[in-house]
Amino acid sequence: MAVKWNLAKQGSRMSRIANIEPIQIAYPDPNDFGTVRRTVLVKVTTDDGVVGWGESIAMWPEACKATRTIITEGLLPALKGDVVDTAKNWEKMRRHVWWYGEGGIASLAISGVDMALWDIAGKLAGKPLYELFGGLQHMRLPANASSHVNKNGEAACVAEVVGFFEAGFGSCKLGFAKKGESNIGGDPEVDISFIRALRAALGDNAGILVDIGNGVRWDVDTAIDVANRMHALGVGWYEEPLYPTDDTGYQRLAASTDIRIASGEREFTEAGYRRQMELGAVEVYGVDPARVEGITGFRRVDALATEYGKVVNAHAWSTAITSAASLHLSLASPNTEIFEFKPFDVVVQTELVAERIWHQDGWAYPLKGAGLGIEVQEDVVKRLAEA
Repeated sequence: MAVKWNLAKQGSRMSRIANIEPIQIAYPDPNDFGTVRRTVLVKVTTDDGVVGWGESIAMWPEACKATRTIITEGLLPALKGDVVDTAKNWEKMRRHVWWYGEGGIASLAISGVDMALWDIAGKLAGKPLYELFGGLQHMRLPANASSHVNKNGEAACVAEVVGFFEAGFGSCKLGFAKKGESNIGGDPEVDISFIRALRAALGDNAGILVDIGNGVRWDVDTAIDVANRMHALGVGWYEEPLYPTDDTGYQRLAASTDIRIASGEREFTEAGYRRQMELGAVEVYGVDPARVEGITGFRRVDALATEYGKVVNAHAWSTAITSAASLHLSLASPNTEIFEFKPFDVVVQTELVAERIWHQDGWAYPLKGAGLGIEVQEDVVKRLAEA
């Protein structure tokens, strides 16, 4: 996965890493009734003043604190003074965390730094990231509205999703069993009733994807029954109805239904994805560059998907920084089908960057600027930052 050109050369000298700053931010999420969400932004600065941005999607306060500690006390001392070389720096970070890494908080920390280093690499090369990845595999991707189903009553939940389609989205991905006023995700009969009502409202051609969600605790027989009923209603894929490491359960499920099974959103490493792909039960893999050891880690998983003939769906549900990385990666991948947008006005999407990353007439198009192609608004970062 090494990039075959001099990423760091600028004029007659080499750009070196001068500082890595993890910044914990907190913001209200309108999709969850104003629930406060947290994440760690990562700002990397070179010795000649080039700045790159990344994200470690740690979410919980203690995870954000641990991520910041690994970056400031581990990764910064290990990388400070190094030439900006994404492949070598990624390997060096992984070697540094060998005792406590291979997943979890260490992977989150690596993710944010790696993403920021790629942003710098693109800026030094004067190219958007997808050009560094070998160019576009898609000129555009269908825009998907990714949301939680949590409003009061089936009718309200259906109306909200219908509104997404009226706003130009061509498909939806719906998270069940989330915080809120709905019991969807708590009872399979309620879930099926909702999908049936939604299909009636949207018609036969609208794309409906279902993410069963971490809040659901089904046995395999229930997962199989719901899978087959949702398949009959035209659901495009069925995400994580069982705990991600229930290998036997997923193999039984795959053998008992024709619906496409999705998973991977809670995986951290290339090795973890390879294990899942070798089992053969899952067809669609959610991959988050702010979790899976960065842009480098995402590309390695994407290469596995090519090898095993799998679909990749980039998770882009946090800040606009991760959305930008996910968009470059998705458009440069032969394995992607859609691109997810958060269909709500949340500050980390609408204000964090100078120009919102948004669909045009139901399509996601490439960003044109160098690196991530975004301009982070540092005054917004400061306003959202937690001590």
